[in-house]
Amino acid sequence: MVAVATLLIGGAAFLLLICATLVWYMIGVPGRTHRGALPPLSAEESDLTRRLAAHIAAVASRPHNVRHYAELEKSARYIEQQLVALGYAPFAQVYRVDGRDVRNIAATIEPAAAVPSPGSLVIGAHYDSVADVPGANDNGSGVAALIELARLCADLQGKATARIRLVFFVNEEPPYSHSPDMGSHRYAKLLAERGERVLGMISLETLGCFFDQPGTQKYPAPFGLIYPNTGNFIAFIGLLSPRSRRFLHAVVRSFRRHTAFPTIGGIAPAFIPGISWSDHWSFEQFRFPALMITDTAPFRYPHYHRVTDTPDKVDVESLARITRGLERVARELAA
Repeated sequence: MVAVATLLIGGAAFLLLICATLVWYMIGVPGRTHRGALPPLSAEESDLTRRLAAHIAAVASRPHNVRHYAELEKSARYIEQQLVALGYAPFAQVYRVDGRDVRNIAATIEPAAAVPSPGSLVIGAHYDSVADVPGANDNGSGVAALIELARLCADLQGKATARIRLVFFVNEEPPYSHSPDMGSHRYAKLLAERGERVLGMISLETLGCFFDQPGTQKYPAPFGLIYPNTGNFIAFIGLLSPRSRRFLHAVVRSFRRHTAFPTIGGIAPAFIPGISWSDHWSFEQFRFPALMITDTAPFRYPHYHRVTDTPDKVDVESLARITRGLERVARELAA
């Protein structure tokens, strides 16, 4: 009887060890999150808030998707005009869906000519909105950040050791999500067919909602037992794969080292709600390392997929801090 009890205790301890190791593998990330008050905005960040607000208003004041095609085209043209004004020659990946021509829009920062076989860092954001929703946070915030990253990183043209692809994806939202008609799926497929070496893909998704009050953050089970219930952080989220875990760790490490803003991070299986809800999913289908950076969308933002998702709801000061942090990450990863 004693031997049986000892065996059961040993088995339970072994299972507990396995569970603890799995949890560590999923949510253990390098560095330390910022705690306490945020530093005052720098002059550059203050200027950035105005730029970001203008982009969000231009791109995401009205519903824009295949159902609202004229507005989708206006958003696309605005993005292209901004890129051209910054000195880029944007590439349009056009394809037809439901009787309409839609397009991804890509700007490329080429590496130094002397770099042999450079890899590519892809940073993307979808510019369509869902149904009849303006989509200011989902995903005008990500689009605005990406336009400003194009401006902030333009000086890297011909100087970095990696290629940086800044891509504005169409058709992330239903009814196209998790299908070959997603813009990001089309673009990832194009890179795979070229045989391009993708160092990693970062999806910028809903980056403009933050609260300092406890009880403002929810999670899919079981993460509410682990993470804080104050919605003041951004999350770095990847699907459960070793390649994406390595890439996520590199991004989190860089962001935490250079930027004073609260963060959490980890990888998880796709069946957990929210984990695969962005364009990083498409890149995983082609076995590229990928992650999403997000304010956690429906687990925090009360206007998620509602007609009230308007530009006035976006916290552009926090978005400016995050955008500058992402600039530092891009520079470090492409150095």
